[in-house]
Amino acid sequence: MTPDEYCQLKAAQSGSSFYYSFLFLPAERRRAITALYAFCREVDDVADEVSDVGVARVKLAWWRTEVANLFAGHPQHPVTRALAPFVAPYGLDGARMNEIIDGMEMDLTHHRYADFDALELYCHRAAGVVGQLAASIFGYRNPSTIEYAEALGTAFQLTNIIRDVGEDARRGRVYLPADELARFGLDAQDILARRGDGRFVKLMEFQADRAASYYELARSKLAPEDRRDQRAGLIMAGIYRALLDEIRRDGFQVLDRRIALTPLRKLWIAWKTWVTA
Repeated sequence: MTPDEYCQLKAAQSGSSFYYSFLFLPAERRRAITALYAFCREVDDVADEVSDVGVARVKLAWWRTEVANLFAGHPQHPVTRALAPFVAPYGLDGARMNEIIDGMEMDLTHHRYADFDALELYCHRAAGVVGQLAASIFGYRNPSTIEYAEALGTAFQLTNIIRDVGEDARRGRVYLPADELARFGLDAQDILARRGDGRFVKLMEFQADRAASYYELARSKLAPEDRRDQRAGLIMAGIYRALLDEIRRDGFQVLDRRIALTPLRKLWIAWKTWVTA
């Protein structure tokens, strides 16, 4: 298996909505974004699947070394070998890749967030910098497009948090800020016990409104001259915004199920966005 094939398999197996946004890209950019996505999956899997925190830290430290290897010109892992040809052409940088690892390290020990400021830092590390790197791969001319990518990444992460409340609770994680839980008469134990009463629905409406505001912020920051190049990101936005709307229509029944769009609907959104953006 070549490094590109390894990354392609990693992306396809994940079943992520992001995969649909890659389909319409030119071949070289598709290879680059698929390799970046595979890197994100590798480090995220460490945080999610390695139960021993000490072992997980060692694995993430190995990935930091491998990022250094990548920028020193001698990558070892199939993912970094696949990324290597695109470092210079697309302006990829090690600082942002290490920030992604910082976000995964937060997942090892930060299972509660006091307020949105703390959660926003996590969103920046886990998704905002991914958006920035992706925007570089897609291509841009106006610096405000990087602000668009940061806001869009945060919107995606907030949508994921809403979708995955129940799944995260089963892992002992609560990403909803403690002060906002209290504002709606709840606490972390209510989430861990998956109590989905009217208070929970009002809390989730508040969370969904904030996620929607980040989609609007991203839209306002995207420079018109970069809109065509950033169509892959707009596909992601279309799919994730539709998912957020679906969760809202379903009454935020996220404590005991995972709400998802069908592959056909995702493909339709991807095609429609690509031809009209």
